[in-house]
Amino acid sequence: MKKNDRNLHILYMIFAALLVCANCIAAKQIPVGTWFGLSISITVGIICYPFTFLITDIIGEIWGKKEAQRAVIGGFIGQIIAVLLIVLANLIPGNDSQTTLSFNSILGSNWILTIGSLTACLLSQTWDVWVFHKIRNKYIKKHGSTKGGKWIWNNASTITSQLIDSIVFYIGLIIMLRTQGIILPFNVIVTTIFVYWLIKIIIALLDTPFFYFFTRKADKKQ
Repeated sequence: MKKNDRNLHILYMIFAALLVCANCIAAKQIPVGTWFGLSISITVGIICYPFTFLITDIIGEIWGKKEAQRAVIGGFIGQIIAVLLIVLANLIPGNDSQTTLSFNSILGSNWILTIGSLTACLLSQTWDVWVFHKIRNKYIKKHGSTKGGKWIWNNASTITSQLIDSIVFYIGLIIMLRTQGIILPFNVIVTTIFVYWLIKIIIALLDTPFFYFFTRKADKKQ
């Protein structure tokens, strides 16, 4: 196996691991302060998920669009397998110990929220790959190389895809809460989506130097 192929496979594994981990730890909420008069908390899964976009961008820059989309599909399949195994584990009868109750509470996510999360992931990651290469190809066609433009498609694709992810995921949450008789006020919905998106934007901007570092040897006319 060539070194480049080995690196690609490593990125595939990290990508899938981050997606599965983000879903497993999503139940924990962390406060992020008061925004427009509302106390907002976000899922701790946000420490994992934004970095998946960095990985697909690195893959796309070095290996191309097809490999980046393959990572998205592979990661999505990995998530489905993980969800099915967790559901199976929850269906297996256990004792009434605190450990069992804690397991069911943390990993027994509502099916509506799970579907919303999977849909948000697939749509946002697919959009990220498409926009990334759309902008990249146009830039190369105009300027002849990627010089001076890598930050544009890296951030434009991630920032727009993160908005899609935040909206779709929160729609799933709203539907889930409605089935439980809980209706969120419109200002709470908008503010929470905005805060989620803003934090993801900050992470996307901060990881730009890493994108440049890991793609520094990429063929500039790929």
